[in-house]
Amino acid sequence: MLIAQVTDPHIKAEGKLAYRKVDTAANLARCIRHLLMLRQRPDCILMTGDLTDFGRQDEYRLLRKLLAPLEMQVFVIPGNHDTRENLRRAFSDHPYLPSTGDIRYVIEDYPLRMIGLDTTIPGKPGGEMDAVRLDWLDRQLKAKPGAPTLLFMHHPPIITGIDHMDVQNCANAQALGNLLECHPQVFQILCGHV
Repeated sequence: MLIAQVTDPHIKAEGKLAYRKVDTAANLARCIRHLLMLRQRPDCILMTGDLTDFGRQDEYRLLRKLLAPLEMQVFVIPGNHDTRENLRRAFSDHPYLPSTGDIRYVIEDYPLRMIGLDTTIPGKPGGEMDAVRLDWLDRQLKAKPGAPTLLFMHHPPIITGIDHMDVQNCANAQALGNLLECHPQVFQILCGHV
């Protein structure tokens, strides 16, 4: 199985540049063209947050337009720049997305089990794996202890060494690490944010 991770495109409204310099839409369009030109195309794409820059509906509309050429399934989770409700609206045709609450889900349509985790705290740059999220994850992992599993989330649960980002990484990471010690089927965590 081949997975492409695309993270932090920070799509702005059409024609707007990030930091008055970076054409994030052109960058994502280039990325998508590259994915479509690969001899072996990915089976799916995991988008690990900060899909848009301000979480606005016009940004999500442009994001969907940019993603339209992709023929493979795209799975999305929010980052701290996203807005859950606008993300849900924009991807309402994606049946894996829950209709309320955190955007967390399990994908079991592939040889690899994939679990998307919402680590966002609305209005805050940092993330968290709180007790509710950890309990949910523990139940999902206990349900299939023999299935090779990949987790994907926005905020890294590790110290990266980038000081200004480490102050806004995933809080309660030690509890996540303790939980994963009980679930050796989890072999990888993909993160965005940095």
